[in-house]
Amino acid sequence: MNQPALVIFDFDGTLVDSEIIAARVEADLLTRAGFPITAGELAERYAGLTFKDIMLKIEEEANIPLQASLIGEAETLVDRHLRSEVRIIEGARAAVSAVQTPKCICSNSRTERIRFMMEKTGLEAFFRKEDVFSALDTPSGKPKPAPDVFLYAAKHYGVDPADTFVIEDSVHGVHGAKAAGMRVIGFTGASHSYPGHADMVTDAGAETVIHRWSDFRSVLAAVSEWSDA
Repeated sequence: MNQPALVIFDFDGTLVDSEIIAARVEADLLTRAGFPITAGELAERYAGLTFKDIMLKIEEEANIPLQASLIGEAETLVDRHLRSEVRIIEGARAAVSAVQTPKCICSNSRTERIRFMMEKTGLEAFFRKEDVFSALDTPSGKPKPAPDVFLYAAKHYGVDPADTFVIEDSVHGVHGAKAAGMRVIGFTGASHSYPGHADMVTDAGAETVIHRWSDFRSVLAAVSEWSDA
């Protein structure tokens, strides 16, 4: 495979520096609800998951009941902070524009949230409306680490998942992409990145990891030549 048939970008923590903003809000809510956790700890352990799934994991792991009303509260507060604070990750526009094959976004965020962040950061100029996929809007509605949103995108473009590259910052996202039969490049250039982040996404299945978008074009070209064997 000289060129990928499709390049899929994760969104939060990959193109926009939003994961740390959401982590601060959600960590504060969880701490006040009786589960003390810092934004850094939350990002390291749960980045890439919906807040609902984060709560379910915490309830299972710590045996702490959490009120379902926290989900709505988190959504409102995170949206408010993202609208004023979110920024594009340096180099993301150039990286996206350099992709000449079909490209899209696959995210666990709501479509509305993706849209307003794209508008705020100028990324809307690089993706058509039909190139943005929220896992919550797929037929199954299953978020990552389920592979559903990746497979849905591949079907939309009529491409083989094996000929698709995914750029992901989270272990859960990498797991989903690998379960879809796709190849993965890890990204660790956002503010929520932590010591050992690159090792974690590599262990999850990423073939290589980049920390700066300026490296993306050459890395994509190189790994496109590598065999899966």
